[in-house]
Amino acid sequence: MKTDLIKVQPFSAFELGENIERALEKLKYITPSPIQALMIPAMLAGADVVAQAQTGTGKTAAFALPILAQLNLALQAPQALILAPTRELALQVANEFKQYAQFYNKFRVLPIYGGQPYTTQLKALKQGIHVAVGTPGRIMDHLRRGTLSLASLKWLVLDEADEMLRMGFIDDVSWILEQITQPHQKALLSATLPAPIRRVAKKYLNQPQELTVNAKTLTADLIRQRYWVGDQQNKLNALKRLLESEVYNAIIVFVRTKKETFDLSEQLSHEGYACSALNGDVPQNNREQLVRRFKSGSINILIATDVAARGLDVDRISHVINYDLPFDVEAYTHRIGRTGRAGRQGEAILFITPREKRFLREIESITKCTLEPFTLPSADWLSNQRITQFKEKITNIVDNKDLKDCEALVQAYHAEKNINLSTIAAALVELVHKDKPLWVSELPKPVLDFTKQKSKNKRAIFDNSKEKVQFRIEVGAMHGAKPSQIVGAIANEGGINGRNIGAIQIREHYSFVELPDLSKQIFEKLRQVRVSGQLLKLARVHGSASLENKKYKKKKRSASSFK
Repeated sequence: MKTDLIKVQPFSAFELGENIERALEKLKYITPSPIQALMIPAMLAGADVVAQAQTGTGKTAAFALPILAQLNLALQAPQALILAPTRELALQVANEFKQYAQFYNKFRVLPIYGGQPYTTQLKALKQGIHVAVGTPGRIMDHLRRGTLSLASLKWLVLDEADEMLRMGFIDDVSWILEQITQPHQKALLSATLPAPIRRVAKKYLNQPQELTVNAKTLTADLIRQRYWVGDQQNKLNALKRLLESEVYNAIIVFVRTKKETFDLSEQLSHEGYACSALNGDVPQNNREQLVRRFKSGSINILIATDVAARGLDVDRISHVINYDLPFDVEAYTHRIGRTGRAGRQGEAILFITPREKRFLREIESITKCTLEPFTLPSADWLSNQRITQFKEKITNIVDNKDLKDCEALVQAYHAEKNINLSTIAAALVELVHKDKPLWVSELPKPVLDFTKQKSKNKRAIFDNSKEKVQFRIEVGAMHGAKPSQIVGAIANEGGINGRNIGAIQIREHYSFVELPDLSKQIFEKLRQVRVSGQLLKLARVHGSASLENKKYKKKKRSASSFK
């Protein structure tokens, strides 16, 4: 069933019960979103469901409300299990359950995820819970320990299934599904439905209803999508100028690597922006505190990686900036889903280099949306803005500060050096604004004009035709390594698109992976990356294709050295 086939009706038409209706009224929920209007009646009728819906469309309420409406509060055993790809999403879903059940007596929901002490989770499980919301790895741990029982389970929800696929959790999810022997209702939600997700649905779900929120509803209605084309070295200046000219509440800036989150956050903080880095290295307690500050407005800009921002539900996010190109259209869709929430207008701006412009057409083709060019403010406009603000600061100081000592210092310097007072004032202006000049120069135009290239050079950014080099990595089956984890780690930390990663052979103690020719910097960086807790210790394999290239003939290099 699709969005355009539903009839809009109020929440009261679903007969969810007095306590839920009171909670919805308090939360100011009046009319269900398209995915809620499709999914709530299907789940109330007991059907298995496959729902295609982007983050931010109200999908949590779509499965939480019908579960709560049928929950047996007298039975203090897990009756619903919601699997989520990240701890952030698990926390978000658990919090939303609490909001919808705020008028229930002694309702208990437990988020279960790695990074939190087992003792906290074990205590809550022993006391009894009604709903468990967790990441696959920690749920598996509890099932193997026997500390989480699914004997009373009535509902299982796979939230953001495509993200679980991307992060390598599908095998874990399948294992969990196989542990449940009694009849229960299943719901699978995903922004996209690639073939592996459809296979899981076909194998484990019982004649599911397929519910789809169409692409126009997902992106076009509430999110304005724009793009800026420029060279890599001009991105930082472009971002700063965007922040000066755009009116925003809160912004997420997406970059590829953890290091970039720290570097960019430091550079923007130096400019006076209230920002912070959010990545997988940020401890859970610090992360939760950071998100609270972001929600409250004490931080307005987050520099984040894709994985770190999953499940981040903050209504005040007005802008998503794709500072680095996402690895595929699915990642782009998930990123921009952070804005345009709760009926608010959102802004998504993509930074691309000329050679990456083909990816723009891929986004437009799949999302059925046309991205508009984003024009940075002109140098004259920025200069006038800065000068006006500077004059206002001067006026404020003149009107409110005692400047006698400062005036005496200027007069003394004038008498000592015999320099004109206006020249002294000009020197002070230069001193104050040496790091952020009042007069701005235009950014240089991109070096390569993509539109004028010959067609033979219009190669996609993710060109998979180049010869690969085989590398050995020191992580294998005994460590629990999976191809998706290896691809994700190399792609995120090396800035290599997943499509450019070739065959992966996983052995017992180590693995082989085919990659494009690497720079020394990327090579050394990937050697320090961890998968399943193991350092990759990347090493070239002798006889690999590109070892025959001329630049490697001059000097032999060992399999474990790039020097």
